[in-house]
Amino acid sequence: MTERPAIIRISETEDGDDARVMITLEWGDVTFHGEAIGSSSPEHRARLVGEATLNAVEKVTEGRIHLDLEAVATQDLGVVQVALVQVNLTETGESLVGSALVGDHDASAATVKAILDAINRRLSTVL
Repeated sequence: MTERPAIIRISETEDGDDARVMITLEWGDVTFHGEAIGSSSPEHRARLVGEATLNAVEKVTEGRIHLDLEAVATQDLGVVQVALVQVNLTETGESLVGSALVGDHDASAATVKAILDAINRRLSTVL
């Protein structure tokens, strides 16, 4: 078994002004789905991806931890782009940060990876 959930699928659909993001993670041969619905504007997309990822993670942990997405951004850093996230562990108020390189212009995948980067040590305590 891997140390943290694996990303299986990122699905993004638009319906007028609304966007729906579904993140599928796998842990222990079981798949978990997280979903977020909100504005389809490009500046809100990363937040939807982050919220859907946290929703899936909370299902993986069977509700043993609760997480809030405080901030999410994509930033140029020299010649690369980096997805950055700040996640709040609700039970303790602890802020966790994570980052991931944006590869092949896929900011959504980088955002999911940044979320997992931020929380991976906390996940190991409950999985």
